[in-house]
Amino acid sequence: MAVNSKTIGLFFGSFNPIHVGHLNLAHYFAEFGGLDQVWFVITPLNPMKSKQSLLPDIHRAALVEQAIEKYPQLKASRVEFDLPQPNYTTTTLAHLQERYPEHQFALILGEDNLYNFHKWKNYQWILDHFPLYVYPRRVSGLKTKEINLTGQIHRLEAPIFEISATFIRQAIKSGQDIRPMLPESVWTYIDEMNFYK
Repeated sequence: MAVNSKTIGLFFGSFNPIHVGHLNLAHYFAEFGGLDQVWFVITPLNPMKSKQSLLPDIHRAALVEQAIEKYPQLKASRVEFDLPQPNYTTTTLAHLQERYPEHQFALILGEDNLYNFHKWKNYQWILDHFPLYVYPRRVSGLKTKEINLTGQIHRLEAPIFEISATFIRQAIKSGQDIRPMLPESVWTYIDEMNFYK
């Protein structure tokens, strides 16, 4: 490996908005999961879908950048903004591998996604080339399912954060105070811009 090589966990999502659950989970993987960095890969708005509640890409990216500015191991990535739509994880991974050949990339995903991983485009190629770092999720029925995946799958007992971006958006719309659930700079940005109201 190159001198500046890092193992980078990729945390994909719309982050609409990023909240303390996302932040704590990413920080846990960077600090305790054996990863050098965690990159938040912000997924763009699918042009084929109309989602009024989804903030424009530039604002969601700005919120992520504000949330992580005090954490040097966490980075924001707008890589998918410049890739063909719709975004497939396999395309993004191939692009990052080509652009940063010195780094080893890994996927961070919730346990619920692991059970549907065989439905992902080129899933076996992903498993052959990239380790998966899996965090637990409280979703009914997960433990009863079998998984038959071959690859490097690392299960980490990361803390479970029962916060959803949907809940936060609905609470803001209802005029409820959810400030403790958001990094302070994120709350300020959302409040000043009147987002989700």
